[in-house]
Amino acid sequence: MNDRIDWSHWLERWDAQQEGYLPAREDRFNVMLDVLDALLPEDFLAVDLASGPGSISGRILARFPKATCIAVDLDPVLLTMGQGVLGDQDGRLRWVQADIQEKNWFDKIGVMQVDAVLTTTALHWLSVERLVQLYRQLGRVVRPGGVVLNGDHMPFPPHMATFQRLTTKVQEIREMEAFQTRGVEDWDGWWAALEEVAGLEDLFAERKRLFAWREEAWSHPILELQEAA
Repeated sequence: MNDRIDWSHWLERWDAQQEGYLPAREDRFNVMLDVLDALLPEDFLAVDLASGPGSISGRILARFPKATCIAVDLDPVLLTMGQGVLGDQDGRLRWVQADIQEKNWFDKIGVMQVDAVLTTTALHWLSVERLVQLYRQLGRVVRPGGVVLNGDHMPFPPHMATFQRLTTKVQEIREMEAFQTRGVEDWDGWWAALEEVAGLEDLFAERKRLFAWREEAWSHPILELQEAA
């Protein structure tokens, strides 16, 4: 029954709720693509890490006609949505379900090395130990001259508490304006609405099983820790 679902509609709603939290979301994507344009050849291979519905993959392939991409995520719902909207882009896009917390997740990719790894608003789910493990893995699989780009939440360190209070306040104001004043659908609302769609019961059951660990507190590692890792 999944093929009867209008995944393009749900992706539009996904983008809208994401932009409610991140008004400059598109600007961030464009900066990341500018880096690829400056550093890599035209026919590069990129991994969209923790890809969700392929927000990065779709933008990479639209801008770089000779590039190829591998979208990697664990979430069966978001992977199904991404495939329903983007497909395989005439063989330029592959979808891989893998848990990036596992030591052997890269074995499922089917290649030994890649030119770039891009990820956004995803790695803050990981514990510090698992994040360090992931960066070490990426250091081995990204070719010399390649690049890793992580556009995620990275709090200021403790000695910059004023900066952290400022950014937290600004984020609160932005979210209030989006979700309360303008009535933008938020994260919880989007997921709750999609879960009501007939035919997705098995996917959501699998999702809940795979992400039971998310009941733990997020680590939100600071920028300096990520640079060191």
